[in-house]
Amino acid sequence: MSTSTQHDNSPFHAGEQALQTRMGVRDNMERFGRRVIRPFMPEQHQAFYSQLPFVLAAHVDQDGWPWASILHAPAPHKDARFMHAVDDTHLRFDCKPLEGDPLADALTGKNVDKLHIGLMGIELPTRRRNRMAAHVVERDQAGFTLKVDQCFGNCPQYIQSRDVHMLDPATMPAAITENLTELDEEAIAFIQQADTFFVASYYVDKHNPSAASNGADVSHRGGKPGFVRLDNKRTLTIPDYLGNNHFNTLGNIQETGKAGLLFIDFDNGDLLTLTGKAELLPDSDETNHFKGAERLWRFELTQARRLRNSLPLRWSFNDYSPNSLLTGSWAEADQIATSERLRNQWLSAEVIKVQNESSTIKSFYLRPNEGGIAHFEAGQFLSLSVNVDGQDQIRTYTVSSAPADDFYRISVKRENLVSGFLHDNIKTGDHIQIKAPNGSFHWNHDSERPVVMLAAGVGITPMVSMARHGFYEMVRTRNSRSITLINAARDTQQRAFYKELQQLQQQSAGNIEVHWALSQPQAFPANGSHNEHYYHGRINKELLQSVLPMDDYEFYLCGPPAFMQSMYDLLRELGVTDRRIQAEEFGPASLKRDREQLTELEPVDEPEAEQAVINFIDAESGATVEQQWSPADGNLLEFAEAHGFTPEYGCRSGQCGACKTRLRDGRVVQAGADVSLLAEDEVLLCCAKPAAREDGGLAQVTLILD
Repeated sequence: MSTSTQHDNSPFHAGEQALQTRMGVRDNMERFGRRVIRPFMPEQHQAFYSQLPFVLAAHVDQDGWPWASILHAPAPHKDARFMHAVDDTHLRFDCKPLEGDPLADALTGKNVDKLHIGLMGIELPTRRRNRMAAHVVERDQAGFTLKVDQCFGNCPQYIQSRDVHMLDPATMPAAITENLTELDEEAIAFIQQADTFFVASYYVDKHNPSAASNGADVSHRGGKPGFVRLDNKRTLTIPDYLGNNHFNTLGNIQETGKAGLLFIDFDNGDLLTLTGKAELLPDSDETNHFKGAERLWRFELTQARRLRNSLPLRWSFNDYSPNSLLTGSWAEADQIATSERLRNQWLSAEVIKVQNESSTIKSFYLRPNEGGIAHFEAGQFLSLSVNVDGQDQIRTYTVSSAPADDFYRISVKRENLVSGFLHDNIKTGDHIQIKAPNGSFHWNHDSERPVVMLAAGVGITPMVSMARHGFYEMVRTRNSRSITLINAARDTQQRAFYKELQQLQQQSAGNIEVHWALSQPQAFPANGSHNEHYYHGRINKELLQSVLPMDDYEFYLCGPPAFMQSMYDLLRELGVTDRRIQAEEFGPASLKRDREQLTELEPVDEPEAEQAVINFIDAESGATVEQQWSPADGNLLEFAEAHGFTPEYGCRSGQCGACKTRLRDGRVVQAGADVSLLAEDEVLLCCAKPAAREDGGLAQVTLILD
């Protein structure tokens, strides 16, 4: 964090601006920064710093290495004050750095009048924090005074709540300073369990090394224990989460290639402070497996100090930041990487919980025995295989959990052989076979439009997944995209996920609204709260017009075919364009869309062949079977079954992905399949038929059956 020397007087320097541009937030951050980054302390900042028991600091030593430090009040009584605002541009410190802290050397050095210090005031119980860039203007035996260069507030994300208390320094053992050139076993174990550290960085104007804009910065980093990875005794890899888009720390690292890290043992007060080289890893594939990571960066140790018995502060843990709970750890990232590698294979999963959601719907919570939760989109479904009466049965069930949850949850309505088997026989501790989620009906990340979900019966399951995901995204990104969920049910006994949805509505601060349309009037609760929205009858035009203000919505539909068709027709009657309506379609003919409204640029399927030769290759033995195909033979799943093969299948309508098969040669037409979810060499047998050759010759298709 430092003042730019560019002619436009931007509050951001070249490194920060480069990252803001790369992330597409440059213009917004410039407008925001000019408004909130000030060369003085507002009154609330002055009061905030004056009441803190400790503050984090950053400086750069005479060899050009950044260090992060902690300064604290010198006395244990609660009214002890060690820093205060002299005026809105000066902050006075009546304290000295800890024994062994590199900052102590800097403040007693010859060039202290040129020393720039970055500060972060942080109040862990409330998760409030403010940042400052400053420089030393006065030093004496009691302390020093800083002149403010920049000052601004920071968001509370990823800060774990802790209460602090102070020991009497006179009762503590003698301080011990240990110099390290690499991390020993104690330091490694400490870092691996850390949920918080502080990072120092700095910026130097290469064209004007003496410019007042040069300065140091200190920032907070938090996550789940295990969010810092030890690659070896000198190298750490660290995720960077969605933040405030200032990119102060990463912008500094991009310009200087250096950083300092401070780890605090909150239980015993020991400190581990490191300095070394740092580099950004913006395009690492490992980012895809680390939950919540926007990018990675790497730190390589040059010097380290361990300070024992120096800090008289102790902290008691309260709770994790809600944002931290939405992130991962490196152990979880390894599990997710394994799951992605195995996502097309059947895997064993343990049933960790079974729960009734309504009189007809039961949820099963699943956790894979190998790997973790594979990446999926809210609204997709999971394939499941169970043995019922000696026969393996494959079915697909929508995942009602969110991608950020650490489990899969499927919610099943009792209505046939397999669902009845699950309801009556599957219990906690059992193991079943599953495949990773798939499907084309899912939350649209590319849209910022408000969302309306219309559901009936078990069609509520993908909507719950989307609502959970939408809420998590509100917490993670501070995006207030609104969600209106309207559920049709017969009575209160069939209101699935009622308590869960009510809780989401309350926690979302008005961004999620849940409405219930009950068809039996005697089922209405006698005393509903003011947050409960009930309507008698079915979802109709009057209900939608009364609930939804005029806006450009994105609609999601799921429920029985007749319900989805009536909702689709109703929305089209109200002027909603076809492209704004997504539906969970359980077969090519389940929803008749108004095709007149589709764009002329929509691709047209290739013509089917009138005759073809199909070569089936057994993946295990390599044996080849050649058969003649004609349109009367149907799709390739039916054709394979007619010739003695038993490919896996679930829905037989292109939704579940269970019949996905490798295509070695030839071309196929796949009506009803979302080909965007398939690799170039994959086909869904239940949707596929041989494509006609352009030259009119005999079509040939070669498939590899696993």
